[in-house]
Amino acid sequence: MLPIILALFVGGGILLLIVGLASGSPVDPVQARLTQLGSVQARNLEELELQLPFAERTLRPMVTRLSRMSARLGSASSTDTAERRLATAGNPGDLRVADWMGVKMMVAIAVGATLFLVFGLLLGNLFSGLFLAMAGFGIGFLMPEFWLGSRIKARQKVILKMIPDTLDLLTISVRAGLGFDAALAKVVEKLPGPLTDEFRRALAEVRVGKARRDALRDMIPRTNVPPLSSFIGAIIQAETLGVSISKVLQIQSEQLRIERRQRAEELAAKAPIKMLFPLVGCIFPALFIVILGPAMLSIVQTLGTGALTP
Repeated sequence: MLPIILALFVGGGILLLIVGLASGSPVDPVQARLTQLGSVQARNLEELELQLPFAERTLRPMVTRLSRMSARLGSASSTDTAERRLATAGNPGDLRVADWMGVKMMVAIAVGATLFLVFGLLLGNLFSGLFLAMAGFGIGFLMPEFWLGSRIKARQKVILKMIPDTLDLLTISVRAGLGFDAALAKVVEKLPGPLTDEFRRALAEVRVGKARRDALRDMIPRTNVPPLSSFIGAIIQAETLGVSISKVLQIQSEQLRIERRQRAEELAAKAPIKMLFPLVGCIFPALFIVILGPAMLSIVQTLGTGALTP
């Protein structure tokens, strides 16, 4: 019982570590430095270091060292894949590729060490402990990828739901007389969410001198949502050919509304099939027991009485 409780505590600690690193709000280092200097007059560098959060003082250096170790073992393709997946997930916790590889190494070491401690030292089986530790190292290295995949799917689902309403507001703003960039700024102001965050980033890139078509085209790999990709492609094509953007937005808005209704109808058609398994596995056996139970008891009692009668 003790090894199971210990393994549960260690697993919970690993999960809290991942959530803490991923959900931490990004802090501007310049602003944090100015706040420290303005609020507390530290006398030396040691006091400044002690004023930093615990994660910045202990976990961040550890993750950095582990990321350097994993960078030597990894390849350029794996680094590019991790960078693309982090961008698609919206860079949770403002994690960079190096930080992400360090988190994966930390989780892998923690899971491997936990399995070795439980099965190798506490249960006294070193061979099984070493084998499970190696397997746990590989499983722990892949566990953050499953979490990142769930974040990607959740973000893409939110973006897919936001596209029709965002496009409606964009169409209304353009038809009211605003330019496309001003309409995008109005959308960013009125509708919070991951899609407007991408539009905000595209507008910021346009302001610093990047071409609008390139800024919009760069949104496609960061979101990987087919309806949004087709919308961006239509906007880029309309800008290239000189077609009215207002007309293109209206057509795209109607098309996205039709696609959303079709997705709802598809989910409604799948509902009876999904309901079949809990009905067969959970509800029908209980109904059979309630309906046939008294009859079966009567039959057993009758047969038993008939067997005892000479």
